[in-house]
Formats: sequence, C-alpha cells, structure tokens
Amino acid sequence: MQITTEHYLILSAIVFSIGIIGVLLRRNIFTVFMSIELMLNSTNLVLIAYARQWQEMSGQTAVLFVIAVAAAEICVGLAIVIALYRQKGNIDLNIFTDLKG
Repeated sequence: MQITTEHYLILSAIVFSIGIIGVLLRRNIFTVFMSIELMLNSTNLVLIAYARQWQEMSGQTAVLFVIAVAAAEICVGLAIVIALYRQKGNIDLNIFTDLKG
C-alpha cells in the first residue's frame, strides 16, 4: 500500500477536527492553546503534502512562516495568561469575559 496525498489530507482533517473540538469544548487556556497548535500543525501537514505532490518548495516555505507565527502566538498568549494569573489567581477562560467592561 502506497501512502498518497489523500491519506495526508484525511489525517490532517482528523487532527484539525480534534483541534476544533478542543477549542470549542475546553475551558482551560492551556488546552485551548494546544488545540490551536493542533489546527496549525494540520494546515502544515496539508501544505507539506501538496508541496510533495507538486514537487514545489513554496509549500515548505509557507510552513516555516506558519511555525514562526505559531511560536509568536504562543509567546504572546503565554504572557497574557501569566499576567492574568498574577492579577486574578485563575486561568479559566471565563476571566476574559471580565475584561469586556
């Protein structure tokens, strides 16, 4: 059995679905961050699969940019979480509703 692009796309859809479920159902901020990372990595998998299929390096270049954005997102998000934890003493997502008004 040969692994084709469709196999990678199915795997990516499964991983992205797990990420969506994690973002929608979980209230822990760290679990939400991990779920967002799962979604970003599933898009990376799609980009790499198509880059492999079409023999192009542009997909792999885009993956490097996605990884850099994901790292920056985690750094900023973690800084916000640490600041909120120091202020409120809790890191539940309901804290962000307190920041509205």
